[in-house]
Amino acid sequence: MNAFATLLGRVGLSLIFVVSGFGKIAAYAGTQQYMEHAGVPGALLPLVIIAEFGGGLAILGGVFTRWAALALAGFSVVSALFFHNDFADQMQQINFMKNIAMAGGFLVLFANGAGAYSIDAMRSRNK
Repeated sequence: MNAFATLLGRVGLSLIFVVSGFGKIAAYAGTQQYMEHAGVPGALLPLVIIAEFGGGLAILGGVFTRWAALALAGFSVVSALFFHNDFADQMQQINFMKNIAMAGGFLVLFANGAGAYSIDAMRSRNK
């Protein structure tokens, strides 16, 4: 039961990053402008896409899970601080808390690993 719950948790945590990373690829120029408007250099967009899309896929498949989870926890906190820091706007406050909650989920994943239904577990069994 725990292995299945961990798998579902990984799917849930990864989806927002896979979809968001793909969306940034599809709307590259607009995303660069949005980042620059927030004071973040648009030249960092390729790294953001790698973090979101690549990290999301790593979490989904359960490969290098602990490191991907730690990276996405940090990414979630940093993006909350840069993009969701207008606490007078209730939606931004909610998005800030969402990012912090996701970071918490990723830290749990970092602490406990990907679970039995993962590439990490498969590689460990084959050693």
